[in-house]
Amino acid sequence: MPFVRGSWVRGVSAGVLALSLVGLSACGTPRIFGRGQEAQAAQAQTGIGVNGYLWRATLDTLSFMPLASADPYGGVIITDWYTNPEKPDERFKATVYILDARLRADGLNVAIFKQNRDAGGNWVDAPPATQTETDIENAILTRARQLRLSNIRG
Repeated sequence: MPFVRGSWVRGVSAGVLALSLVGLSACGTPRIFGRGQEAQAAQAQTGIGVNGYLWRATLDTLSFMPLASADPYGGVIITDWYTNPEKPDERFKATVYILDARLRADGLNVAIFKQNRDAGGNWVDAPPATQTETDIENAILTRARQLRLSNIRG
């Protein structure tokens, strides 16, 4: 009696094929021609791209304002509106962009928004003092330098 391939051989072949496909799909980064290490290095570089001292200094400096949003990967800190109890007819909001992984003065951008309450009780946009953004940037940079120096001294 001649050997005839039956359905059980097809079943075994299909099972082996399915298991090999599952095994291949479980692999992470493809390592074809040594490209796996390059892909892993690129992934490592896409981590937190902001300076840790600037990040911490910004949170410390703006700690009196309620925090609305903080994105450590994008380097953006947004506060909610803050009203000084001594001046209830004006409020401020800040957005800080940390632009660099190095501790540099140009690695920081601060935007301040101000609103005043009109006679009807509505909030109306008003320009903040021109020196306010610069003063906050300087305060953040000073605090970042203090944090760095305290970390170096141990």
